[in-house]
Amino acid sequence: MAMPQLDENKMKLVQELEIEMMTDMYARLTNACHKKCIPPKYREAELQKGEAVCIDRCVAKYLEVHERIGQKLTELSMKDQEFQARAAGSMPGTS
Repeated sequence: MAMPQLDENKMKLVQELEIEMMTDMYARLTNACHKKCIPPKYREAELQKGEAVCIDRCVAKYLEVHERIGQKLTELSMKDQEFQARAAGSMPGTS
């Protein structure tokens, strides 16, 4: 009965970490695109068309790069795991 509780605790931790990572990514994206697209002195309360277009492009690029980096890290992690498994299998005394 302790095992399902452990899995539930792990799932909760994973969910909390994922929320924390998404919150951090959103904050970074917001700061980066705000600095790039919106001048420090606001002229009007509403976004100008150029600012809105800049923000759209900035967010799209940021998310695309974030996805590519995630894919590359996953790929590298899998290669590392395969390498470690092969290295462990070829070590003397493991047969």
